[in-house]
Amino acid sequence: MFRFGMGLRDTSSAAKVRDAARRAEDLGYDVILVPDHLGAPAPFPVLSTVAAVTETLTLTLGTFVLNAGFYKPALLARDVAALHELSGGRFEVGLGAGYVREEFDAAELPFLPARRRIEYLEHLTQYLAEHVPDVPIMIAGGGDRLLTVAARWAAIVGVTGGSGEDPLAERISFLREAAGERFPDIELNVAITAVPTDGSGMPNLSMTRHYAPDLSDEQLLTLPGVLSGSVDEMAAKVRRLHDEYGARYLVVQAAHAEAFGEVIAALR
Repeated sequence: MFRFGMGLRDTSSAAKVRDAARRAEDLGYDVILVPDHLGAPAPFPVLSTVAAVTETLTLTLGTFVLNAGFYKPALLARDVAALHELSGGRFEVGLGAGYVREEFDAAELPFLPARRRIEYLEHLTQYLAEHVPDVPIMIAGGGDRLLTVAARWAAIVGVTGGSGEDPLAERISFLREAAGERFPDIELNVAITAVPTDGSGMPNLSMTRHYAPDLSDEQLLTLPGVLSGSVDEMAAKVRRLHDEYGARYLVVQAAHAEAFGEVIAALR
């Protein structure tokens, strides 16, 4: 029913990557993910290391997500194809339009208006779909233009943003309309941004508040990507994400991996 992804945190040595991957599998995770930000390790070398140290495991490898503006289509397709082959066909590529101006500045790349960044994302995505068709493509974001691109090309869509009383439902409804007949074949992804880690049942809401600064703590706790309460209560909310929204691929940060592992155990 579900797939669970975990973001890697400490990638400073092959031994730590290996230990994290094995622990992830022990906890029930299905996917190991690496982000793409300047100031953090480059995703492809890290994922190559993950592939090497997990060759006997069944973990899928992914990016969550590559900044499309950092890459030229043919060069990225070469890297994607190589990693997919070297990992035994376990790689899926996650893409986003990029949103941190300071990273574009540091890379000496122009920070284009959102419309043009999304147009470039579609150009890159179309190239990958045509040249490495065996690699699943994930697109993450929440705006109308980006979700329209995802509806055309992505096998997996990480849905964010939205408005109204139920922002996630509103965004999924938009995606469903844009995707038409493709919608049943799209795997819906939701990022879990807050999980209790100290036994109190109350999560640290700082990450979630960064994306929704105007909401109160009480409002933040009701968001789909925020878990609270006992393990059974958290598992029940995860089931509702599937039953009410159709989301079956959930991703957590490394800091939440151990605590969320108990939720995975309750669900399986």
